[in-house]
Amino acid sequence: MVALHRIDLSVSAGEMLAVTGRSGSGKSTLLNVAGGLDTVTEGAVSVAGTDLASLRPRALATVRRQRIGFVFQQDNLLPTLTALENVALPLELDGMAPRRAHAEARAALLDVLPEDATRRYPDELSGGQHQQVAIARALVGRRELLLADEPTGALDEMAGEAVLRLLRARADEGAAVVMATHDAACAGWADRVVRLRDGRLERAVEAVAS
Repeated sequence: MVALHRIDLSVSAGEMLAVTGRSGSGKSTLLNVAGGLDTVTEGAVSVAGTDLASLRPRALATVRRQRIGFVFQQDNLLPTLTALENVALPLELDGMAPRRAHAEARAALLDVLPEDATRRYPDELSGGQHQQVAIARALVGRRELLLADEPTGALDEMAGEAVLRLLRARADEGAAVVMATHDAACAGWADRVVRLRDGRLERAVEAVAS
């Protein structure tokens, strides 16, 4: 079975792209391929000029950690770490001093959570707060490519809009942002919208960001 068929797509620095389509159309697979989590059997995937298929596993893991921010439908938070520690972890793995890493993580978290929630463990947070911590983890460290899979799916309208503003702001600051969504209102924040159908790129249109 072929998940994606002859996809030819590029995203520029400073651009926010929305990928739309029904469930099963290939949106999540496309994001996984773009982030080096899945490998392609044909073609190439390049991030900032680096061919991901050419990298050994350790080098690929470094690129994913340093240059690519992921927001999954499943938040993948470590249950034994607080929200603050979850967000600081990738910075510490890259050698940043713990005090500085925690300061940067706290700043990212305060964009989406109240102060007291930053010290809570995942099982003490609501589903929406889990997603907000995952957003902060993706944004911290000034990564060049942000991949967000239904980033507002678990959030109420106000929290969802706050997340979209953060993604839009990061694109305006120069990051490439790719967001998979089935929500037309979310797609309206993007500069460009592409639609997938059965793993094929169906159309691309310009959008007007809010």
